[in-house]
Amino acid sequence: MTPPPSAAEAHDQVRVSVLVEVAPEVAFQVFTQDIDRWWRRGLKYRVARGRAGAIHLEPGVGGRLYESLSAGGDTRLVETGRVTLWEPPHRLAFEWRAINFEPGDTTEVDVSFEPSPSGTRVTLTHRGWSRIRGDHPVRHGLDPVAFVRGMGLWWADLMSSLREHASTGA
Repeated sequence: MTPPPSAAEAHDQVRVSVLVEVAPEVAFQVFTQDIDRWWRRGLKYRVARGRAGAIHLEPGVGGRLYESLSAGGDTRLVETGRVTLWEPPHRLAFEWRAINFEPGDTTEVDVSFEPSPSGTRVTLTHRGWSRIRGDHPVRHGLDPVAFVRGMGLWWADLMSSLREHASTGA
C-alpha cells in the first residue's frame, strides 16, 4: 500500500488509480498502443481541435509522446514528453511538458500496472509541479492546492476514458 503524500508532495503531485477489467499485459498495451483512441479529444486534452490530430507514444526509453496535427496537407508534431522508463507490462514513466512550458521545464508522469483479482489497477502519478513557477500560465492563476486538485480531476477524466476503452475495446 502506498503511504499518503507528505504536505510538500501534496502540492507537487497528483495520483489517480483506476481498475480496468483486463490483464496487466492488455492494460499496458491499451495505454501505450491505443493512446489516441482512449485519450479524450478537445482543447482541454489536446492541442488539436476536433479530430485533426493524433496522439502517439513511441515504445521504449527515449520514445516520444507527441501529437501530430494535420492541416492543409502539412503535419506538425507537438512533443509532450519522452519515455524515461519502459518496463512492460508493469511500469511506464515519461517526462511531461505542457505546450507553454519554457525550455528545460518538465514534470514526470509515472504509470504502474498492478494485477488485481478483477483485472489491473492502473495508478498514474504526475509529479514535479513544484519545479514550475507559481505564476506560470499552465497554472491558470490557481493557488497550488486548487491547481493540483484540477490536475487530479483532469487525469481522472483520462483514466476513466482508459477504463472504458479497455473494458469495451471500443
